[in-house]
Amino acid sequence: MVDIYILDLLAIGLLLLSVTVFSGWIKRLPLSYALIYLAVGIFIGPYGIRLILVRPEANFLERLTELVVIISLFSGGLKMNRPLKFWAWQTTARLIGFLMPISIVALAVVGRLFLGLDWGAAILLGAILAPTDPVLASEVQLAHVEDKDELRFGLTSEGGLNDALAFPFVYFGLYALKDSNFNNWIYEWLVIDLIWAIAAGIGMGILVASAIIWVKKQLHRVRPVDELMQDFIALSTILMAYSLTEVINGYGFVAVFVAGMTVRRSYSSDAERTHSQLRLTERVEKLLEVGTILLIGSLLRIEPSLRFAGDTLIVAGFLLFIIRPLGTWISTIGSNLHASKRLLMGWFGIRGVGSVYYLTYAMGKGLEGETGEKLAWIVFLTLVISVILHGISATPLMNWYESNLEKRRGTLKGDRP
Repeated sequence: MVDIYILDLLAIGLLLLSVTVFSGWIKRLPLSYALIYLAVGIFIGPYGIRLILVRPEANFLERLTELVVIISLFSGGLKMNRPLKFWAWQTTARLIGFLMPISIVALAVVGRLFLGLDWGAAILLGAILAPTDPVLASEVQLAHVEDKDELRFGLTSEGGLNDALAFPFVYFGLYALKDSNFNNWIYEWLVIDLIWAIAAGIGMGILVASAIIWVKKQLHRVRPVDELMQDFIALSTILMAYSLTEVINGYGFVAVFVAGMTVRRSYSSDAERTHSQLRLTERVEKLLEVGTILLIGSLLRIEPSLRFAGDTLIVAGFLLFIIRPLGTWISTIGSNLHASKRLLMGWFGIRGVGSVYYLTYAMGKGLEGETGEKLAWIVFLTLVISVILHGISATPLMNWYESNLEKRRGTLKGDRP
C-alpha cells in the first residue's frame, strides 16, 4: 500500500503544476490562487479523498503562519517606494491610525452585544480579525517596486503595518481575558507592550538591516559574494531581525517590515538587486502560502462550522460589509483620494494568514475552553468567507479600476493644449 505521505506530495506537486501551467487562464477568471488552494485543501481533507486526516497542533500552525507572515512583511517592506515624509504616507497613516482602532472597537462591540462574549474575549476577537492580510492580497498589492498607484500602495503598506501593529491589541485582549480589572495591568501594557515593543521593533529593524548591509559592502570590497547565494541575504535579514527583536521583547513583525524598507532604501541606486531579493522572498512566500491554505482547507469540519455559522455570519457580515467600508470612508475624510479608491480600499480588507497566527498565538497564551473554540471557528470561517468573496471579486474589480484609471489619464492628456 502506498504511503499517504507520498500521495500528499503527489497532490501538492500536481497542484503546483496546474496553477503554474494554467496561470494565464486563472488570471482572467474571477478566482484567486488562495481560493483554489482552499478548495483543493477541502478536497484532499476528510470530506474529499482523505489525503490529509491529521489535525495539526495549534503550536505547529502558529509557527507555520508566523514564518509566512514575516516573509510577507519583509516583501511588503521592499515594495515601499515612498520617501519617509508624512505627505507620502498620509493614506497609510489614516488606515493604521484610524481604521484599525475603529475596526477593533467595532468588532469588540459586535462580539459583546451579539455573541455574548465578555469584554476580554470580544477585544481579542477584534484584534485578531482587524488586520488585513499581506499574504493573500497579492491580487491588489503593488505590482512592482516602482508602482506609484495610491490604492495599491495604501493596501500594501496597510497590510504590512497593521499585521505588525495588531500585537499590542492582542496583548490587551489577553490581559483583559485573564483580569477584568484594567488597573492591575494597564500601565504594564502601555509601557512594555505598546511603547517599548513597537520602538524596539522599529529600532532593531533599522539596526539589523543596516548592519547586514554594511558588513556585506565591506566584504564585497575584499571578495564579491557568490551571485547565486547573494539573495539569501534577504532571508538572513528576515530571520535575524525577527529573532533578535523577539529576544529583547520587541515586535518582530514590525522589525522585519522596517528591515525590508531599510534594505529597499539602501538599494535605491541598484533597482535590479531590490527586484532580485523581492522575487526570492515572494517565491518562498507563495510556496508557504500554498501549504498553509491547503492545511486550513483540510481543517474545516461540518459540525462545528454549522454550530458557529450564525455567529460567523454576524461577525463577517459586520466586518466586511459595514465596519471595513464605513471605517475606511470615515478614515479617509479630507484626503485627496478619488471616491473609487476609497470604495475599493473599503472592500479589499482581506483577512487571512495573519489572523490565524494571532489566533494560535492567543491559544498558546491562555485562550481556551468554550470561548477559545468559538473564537477559533469564527476566525477560520471568516477567513474562508473573505477568501471566497475577495477571491471572486478581486480580478473584475481591479480590471474595472485599471480601465477607469486609463480613461482618466486619457482624459487628462486630451485636455492638454
